[in-house]
Amino acid sequence: QVQLVESGGGSVQAGGSLRLSCAASGYFDSQYSMGWFRQAPGKEREGVAAIDSDGSTRYADSVKGRFTISKDNAKNTLYLQMNSLKPEDTAMYYCAATREPQLTSSSLLAEKYDFWGRGTQVTVSP
Repeated sequence: QVQLVESGGGSVQAGGSLRLSCAASGYFDSQYSMGWFRQAPGKEREGVAAIDSDGSTRYADSVKGRFTISKDNAKNTLYLQMNSLKPEDTAMYYCAATREPQLTSSSLLAEKYDFWGRGTQVTVSP
């Protein structure tokens, strides 16, 4: 099994920044692609950003230029740097991993991921 544990969420005013972390353990393989997803109350879970084993990245249009996904393979840790936060970024943020080593056109779709963390809440006030 693979365990994913998110941290770094919190409350911030619009325009502020947060950095989320996701620590992977268990039978985690650094060749897995990983992603960040978010879900606001009453809305479907949406893909925010993904990164593959080579470090290639993909972002949702709504966060391009504001969010940056990265990873530290030595620490088995995934990050999401979130800048210029907006109230509409308020959601529970989840870390996920897939056995697929390379990004595909569906890398921001939740059903493509095999392992999930429990989430960390991000709240952005106006």
